[in-house]
Amino acid sequence: MLKIGKNLNPKRIQMKNFKLCVVLYGLLCLCSCGNQTQTNDAEMDRFISDLMAKMTIKEKLGQLNIPTGGDMVTGQVMSNDLEKMIRNQEIAGFFNVKGLDKIKKLQQIAVEETELKIPLIVGADIIHGYETIFPIPLALSCSWDTLAVEQMARVAAREASASGINWTYSPMVDICRDARWGRIAEGNGEDPYLGSLFAKAYVRGYQGDDMKQNDEILACVKHFALYGASEAGRDYNTVDMSRVRMYNEYLAPYKAAVEAGVGSVMSAFNLVDGIPATANKWLLTDLLREQWGFNGFVVTDYNSINEMNTHGIAPLKEAAVQTLDAGTDMDMVSNGFNTLEESLREGKISEEQIDMACRRVLEAKYKMGLFENPYKYCDEKRAETDVFTPENRETAREIATKTFVLLKNDQNILPLKKHGKIALIGPMANAGNNMCGMWSMTCRPEKHASLLEGFRKAIGDEGEILYAKGCNIYDDPVAEKNASGIRPIEHGDSKQLLAEALQVASRADIIVAALGECADMSGESASRTNLEMTEPQHLLMESLLATGKPVVLLLFTGRPMVLSWEQEHVPAILNVWFGGSEAADAIADVVLGKVSPSGRLTTTFPRNVGQIPLYYNHLNTSRPDGDSQVFNRYQSNYLDVPNTPLYPFGYGLSYTTFEYGKLSLSAEKLSKGGSIEAKITVTNKGDYDAYEVVQLYLRDIYAKISRPVKELKKFERVFLKKGESKEITFVLTDDDLKYYDSSLQYGYDPGEFDIMVGPNSANVQTLRFTAE
Repeated sequence: MLKIGKNLNPKRIQMKNFKLCVVLYGLLCLCSCGNQTQTNDAEMDRFISDLMAKMTIKEKLGQLNIPTGGDMVTGQVMSNDLEKMIRNQEIAGFFNVKGLDKIKKLQQIAVEETELKIPLIVGADIIHGYETIFPIPLALSCSWDTLAVEQMARVAAREASASGINWTYSPMVDICRDARWGRIAEGNGEDPYLGSLFAKAYVRGYQGDDMKQNDEILACVKHFALYGASEAGRDYNTVDMSRVRMYNEYLAPYKAAVEAGVGSVMSAFNLVDGIPATANKWLLTDLLREQWGFNGFVVTDYNSINEMNTHGIAPLKEAAVQTLDAGTDMDMVSNGFNTLEESLREGKISEEQIDMACRRVLEAKYKMGLFENPYKYCDEKRAETDVFTPENRETAREIATKTFVLLKNDQNILPLKKHGKIALIGPMANAGNNMCGMWSMTCRPEKHASLLEGFRKAIGDEGEILYAKGCNIYDDPVAEKNASGIRPIEHGDSKQLLAEALQVASRADIIVAALGECADMSGESASRTNLEMTEPQHLLMESLLATGKPVVLLLFTGRPMVLSWEQEHVPAILNVWFGGSEAADAIADVVLGKVSPSGRLTTTFPRNVGQIPLYYNHLNTSRPDGDSQVFNRYQSNYLDVPNTPLYPFGYGLSYTTFEYGKLSLSAEKLSKGGSIEAKITVTNKGDYDAYEVVQLYLRDIYAKISRPVKELKKFERVFLKKGESKEITFVLTDDDLKYYDSSLQYGYDPGEFDIMVGPNSANVQTLRFTAE
């Protein structure tokens, strides 16, 4: 008990006692939570140990296999009989079956007609929505809004879980710097810092409160690892890079997902250090489990154990042994793990290895609450009330408007006025089945408005929307069929289509051209070598411009395209990506000025495909070109184009104008363990309320190894009303300076650093400080 003397203030003593009580209470809560976690873990261990004691080797191996149902095609479908395999307890679950009735029936067989009654895990590629489809992930990243991405994942989980699905093969967090690779559309762009923030947001959105509720599902981060660095941008191709590059430039988003508690990891198709990721023990055990502390389960990608034979590593049986030994727990469709019982008899693997993999799968099912309630995700009422709701659709529409990137807007052509006649022309103008983009097999395209329908609804009686298709994507029917994939576009006579377009254009006051890629020209198995507009669309654009009327390009794409010609000739360009089920309304919202565009690029747009790979956070060369607008021999440059991109990372225009004040630092030195503040005032000088994304980059001037010319370290997405100013403050600590050196030690080198702040990576103010 404290005695109050003449020099002691009673109020101060009371405050000290209060603070002490708060601290003690906090410690008690921490201990209580820790004890509760330990208790829950112990209960789970006992439950699973008791269950596994009843299981034969064959039944344990059954938990290591997952086949496809084939309702949603994501690979070369393998034939199977799900009901028979479930009754024989040969599988852990299945994926790509749509329909609650089907899923519930299969779950009933597992828990009511088998001896072990082990519930099934039900997977699907819920990449950017279930039936309410949001913009493709690359587009979502251009919102620079992690809360929006988390909200998207939350809605996707709610809808998928209402339909019986409890496991999604998302997020894909592969860093990609090569726009030729179609799967760039599925990721978050080229930056590891931004990619890490989005990785955590996806996991939080899908898994919610540790999957305690029936609308929270298991996430699966993929593709571990380095898949986005496939050589030549060709899907499934070789990857080869140093460990230094891996750690500093590619691994961070996977690690962030693990830190966020992701429950499962999918290995990649590609090689890592010459070994398929599927069977790479350094990757799956040493790094993932031992260094990062991952405690979930690892699943292969589609048929990848079988494909080790093609890699020249091993035939199926031996490949399965290597894969299990590396730390893989579940085989997707290859049936390689079905050979492990024989390998066990031959002494090539141990029962302990099988037990460990089986335990990890069963632990996931336990944590999901499936043993407590196998029908947790089979609520018929939710299936009727939680899917494709007006609320979900409104959320998707709002988020879509945040992803569109205004690339050019000469003479403020955008936003358009509603009155007058607008000619909407192009193969994407009336293609409602293509609005969602790739990886949207669960969507209901018959419910989605086309751009034409969305514009007509938005304009109403105030103006008139004229329409013509204008051209094919490709004039060659076979090429167009290959490009359109599962979302066919009607093929027409090219001369007739162009004539119709010009006739429609002649009656209009302004032309809006909906061009670019169709949905399946990006995504898996959609690599391209030519990233320019296809020839028929280029001809159409030339013809529309020749009319002398104002032209706006609405660019549909799942990747950075080469737009050098368009940038020179087209007055306004709005990149709308693939905006999801509500894309038509969202595009109309932005084009007609209801919302100002606020998207900022998360991938660099090249001037020429020959510049690829092109990315902002590159290392310097020994002979950097100080003026890349002209050719300088014996400098690092090209004879035919500048080094600089057409549109840099972080770039995006608005309907308003933002003015940046002078950058200031709170100190010239950053002490070890201390912090430094960078401040800048941003003012909305235009006529529209709008969002700006203020970006902070850092450069390490001298270090043990060569460091990037700049790296994104902080950003703030800030809303400013017209005429409003806000002071933006960024706080940096020595953690922001750290990197992995050549010995893979994580730290920083004392010395000089540049802080750069601005609206994009190429337009910044720079100040220097010293770190002690």
